[in-house]
Amino acid sequence: MDIAALSETRIHGTSQLEEVGAGYTFLLTGHPVDGPTQAGVGFAIRTSLLHRIQNTPVGHSPRLMSLTLELEGGHMANLISAYAPTLPTPDDAKDEFYNQLDEIISRTPRMHKLVLMGDFNARVGCDHQAWEKVIGRYGVGKENSNGTRLLSLCCAHKLVITNTMFQQRDSRKVSWMHARSRHWHLIDYVIVRQRDVATRQPDTVTAWFNLLV
Repeated sequence: MDIAALSETRIHGTSQLEEVGAGYTFLLTGHPVDGPTQAGVGFAIRTSLLHRIQNTPVGHSPRLMSLTLELEGGHMANLISAYAPTLPTPDDAKDEFYNQLDEIISRTPRMHKLVLMGDFNARVGCDHQAWEKVIGRYGVGKENSNGTRLLSLCCAHKLVITNTMFQQRDSRKVSWMHARSRHWHLIDYVIVRQRDVATRQPDTVTAWFNLLV
C-alpha cells in the first residue's frame, strides 16, 4: 500500500512521524494541544514517495487534511483525507464540515486528479438511477441523511464513489458494524472525478497506484 487515509487519530496539533522499520511516514493534524481528544485525520505514505509531495500538506481542520502529489509524466493529484461528523452530530457542525470540504474541492485545479477518501459516517445506498454517475450499480443498504449530503457534494463536483462500482459479495463491500444492531454498513469511501473513471489513458492507471482507505 502506497498511501492510506487515516481517520479518528485523536492526535493533537500537526505532526510528521516516521516509522523507520516499515518505511512509512505519518502526516497528521488534529485539535490544538489544549483542545478535545477527538477526530484527527492524516495520511500514511511510503517514505520513498515523500519527494513527490508538492509544498507542505495542509491541515484544514481536525477533520480535513490535503496534500498535492506529483505523478508520473508531470501530472498532479490532490488527495484529501476526511473524517465526517457522525449521524447524531448537530447540523451546524455538519454544515461546517461540508462547506469547508466544498471549498477545498472548488480550489483544486481542474486539471489535477482528485482523490477524496476517508470515513464519511454516511450511507449512500444503492439507488444508482437517482444518483446517476455518482454511484455505481453495486452499492449496499439504504441512503441516510449523511449519505444525501455526501451524494449532493459529489453531484455538484462531478465525482463518483468508486466503492459502488465493483461487483462483489455484500460482505466485502461493508466497512463498519453498528455496535447495537450488529448490522454491517458501508461508510468509508474512495471518491474521484467521474472523468478519471471513464478514461482509459495509461497515465490514469498509473495515477491510482494503490490508493486505499
